[in-house]
Amino acid sequence: MRSTNLSRRFHHGYTGLILAVATGLTLAGCGASATSPGAATQQTATGVKVLWMGDSIAGAQAPALEAALKAAGVAFKNATPDGGGNVVAGDHEVTAMAARDTWKTLKENLASFRPTVIAYQITTYDWGTARQQLSAYQKLSRTAADAGAELVLVSAPPFKIDDFYKPHENAIKTAPAMAAKTTHVRYLDASALWGSDYAAAKAQRAKDGIHSCQQGSAAFATWFARQLGELAGFTPAAPAVWATGRWTGDERFAKLGCG
Repeated sequence: MRSTNLSRRFHHGYTGLILAVATGLTLAGCGASATSPGAATQQTATGVKVLWMGDSIAGAQAPALEAALKAAGVAFKNATPDGGGNVVAGDHEVTAMAARDTWKTLKENLASFRPTVIAYQITTYDWGTARQQLSAYQKLSRTAADAGAELVLVSAPPFKIDDFYKPHENAIKTAPAMAAKTTHVRYLDASALWGSDYAAAKAQRAKDGIHSCQQGSAAFATWFARQLGELAGFTPAAPAVWATGRWTGDERFAKLGCG
């Protein structure tokens, strides 16, 4: 795979399809109020600060995740870039360059944001051998510990293995297993939410078979906030409080072709 093709895919715009949210909520159009009038005064600061990392899949989940966590009194910073976001350099020129950018940005965010939780969703670009993957995740674990933060690794949703991803299918399959083997982390298997078939309704993939639209992102935010609340000791806000907010009009969804 030539690096020019990878660069093009990193910045390629995707079209999407609105899918039913797992929580049964119907999302309102953009511009709706994120909270009820008294909700903001009912929130209690938890002291939890989440740094969210990953690729464009995680980026599409970030608007809903930010709304859900902020509604629960959790500080949130989205550190997902437009392309890349991977911590595993592998042997590919462009993924290696993207990994360098990820580590550089992480260092900056640790100094400025000072998260208590680093949450990294395995990217579709964590290519490399199983040993390279485990080494990168262990490095991330040590980095989090040195910064006084908990590390949460979460598997990516099932996505379409097209001609672009096919040469790297083995690496894509081994990455979750290596993340699960990483020490001193909390590993979350998102197949409990998405299942393992990208084409199934449960996976809530957009038309491209890779990203999620508003409903899928809301479903993830609901699930992830519940898991993180158990780990970090806070009570997630009910989806009714945040799931029909302004975040639904985020430009990411417009680029995906979501309604």
